[in-house]
Amino acid sequence: MRTILEERKFPVDKIRYFASPNSVGKVLPWKGNEITVEDANSGEYGGIDIALFSAGATASIELAPKVADQGALVIDNSSAWRMDPEVPLVVPEVNGHALSDIRKGIIANPNCTTIVAMSALKALDRIGSLRKLVVSTYQAVSGAGLAGVNELAKQLSDKEGQLMWLAYDGRAVDFGKPVTFVGPIAANVLPIAGTLVDEETNEEHKFRDESRKILELPELEVSVTCVRVPVFTGHSVSIYAELGREVSTAEATRALSEAPGVKVVDLPNPLDSAGRDQCLVGRIRKDPGSRPAINFFVSGDNLRKGAALNAIQIAEAVIKNRA
Repeated sequence: MRTILEERKFPVDKIRYFASPNSVGKVLPWKGNEITVEDANSGEYGGIDIALFSAGATASIELAPKVADQGALVIDNSSAWRMDPEVPLVVPEVNGHALSDIRKGIIANPNCTTIVAMSALKALDRIGSLRKLVVSTYQAVSGAGLAGVNELAKQLSDKEGQLMWLAYDGRAVDFGKPVTFVGPIAANVLPIAGTLVDEETNEEHKFRDESRKILELPELEVSVTCVRVPVFTGHSVSIYAELGREVSTAEATRALSEAPGVKVVDLPNPLDSAGRDQCLVGRIRKDPGSRPAINFFVSGDNLRKGAALNAIQIAEAVIKNRA
């Protein structure tokens, strides 16, 4: 978020950093200055206009109302407030109008996988009225934080030179006991991303529930399987989007090309999307089944558009609305 604030020349007169007691006293840069990290739990938040939160749901539940009560507008990256009916859940290109009704002083940033797909899905809804989604996600390890990145990197580096033997036997390499994921992630695909809460994972619940709220389609049918893949950054999503009318491949491609934050390409993939603000969409094609539907594939940077960038775009939209 700090990097993107600078990149986008966000209008900041003064910046303050807050964190857990473990980080209090550390010094972080801001435009050539050194800013000392303050205690989030005991800090005073008066005089702050916008507070960007990325501290997890537990901390957000406790601190967001406190900060909002002191006059700041909280933009929260956690899952804590997303499904609160009094808290807007916003992807600015899709439902920026929801920012006109901020009741608790809190705005929720959607899940990283959800965000990646929203602008493309909104474009198809505009031309064909979405009826049903069948979704498979391919989620990068950075979606599980630095621990996920380190786990993949360690498994790859520790077994360098041995990986080719996996071509003959999937048990030929012992990656050790996994910590962050449910199984070895190097050279593997895990059909569980997130935590099982019933027959589904919390990631699958998030995609369904958040899509319905952002797209303002509460009855939208959403079937989703969330998968963790050995990619460092860049979530990908394969989508079957069933529509209310027939839409040709050409018409769908044109609509997706015009969608804000979307770039239509021949081969959307995580390596090309990582470090990029736009989400890459391709493999657009009319489904051959009996119902009107479009299939497509999208890749987007889960750390940028999937998290930090979207939060700052929300802040930019709020400032624009106040002007």
